Amino acid sequence: MNNKSVIRNLVNRALLIKRLTPELENMINQELSEQGHINDLDYEALEYLMQAVDQGKIRQVS
Repeated sequence: MNNKSVIRNLVNRALLIKRLTPELENMINQELSEQGHINDLDYEALEYLMQAVDQGKIRQVS
């Protein structure tokens, strides 16, 4: 898997299942920590995911 697309793949997984699970959230955070930076496409994907959570389209489960 291309490292530059790992975050987008995780975001897509959350969008497909309409849930942001703690596991997905941890995997996203771990990838962000490992990369040490974020490109524009990953930023936009994360921004879209957070908007979807805020709008109730994606359920954040604990």
